[in-house]
Amino acid sequence: QVQFVESGGGSVQSGGSLRLSCAASGSTFSGVALAWYRQAPEKQREFVAQITSSGITGYVDSVKGRFTISRDNVKNLMFLQMNGLKPEDTAVYYCNTVVPRAIYWGQGTQVTVSS
Repeated sequence: QVQFVESGGGSVQSGGSLRLSCAASGSTFSGVALAWYRQAPEKQREFVAQITSSGITGYVDSVKGRFTISRDNVKNLMFLQMNGLKPEDTAVYYCNTVVPRAIYWGQGTQVTVSS
């Protein structure tokens, strides 16, 4: 069974940094484009960043220049380096394929940024 497990969240002050990790098990995703998503309280889940199997990246405008997505295809891992965090980045962060599949959603990892 395919499963994504997110980790690395925490509580930081505005301007701080966190590095999120996404581990994929049950299948190999080395040839698949992956993405990070987030869901803030009382808001819909939104796209944050994506990365193709060859490393081409894309970001939502609100995180450009602050977040960096990367992946390790050998270890079936994906990362999100988040710098310059803002209170509006507070959310539960999830990973999934670029075209998200319901069965792949994990528990997510909470990121809380205080001002």
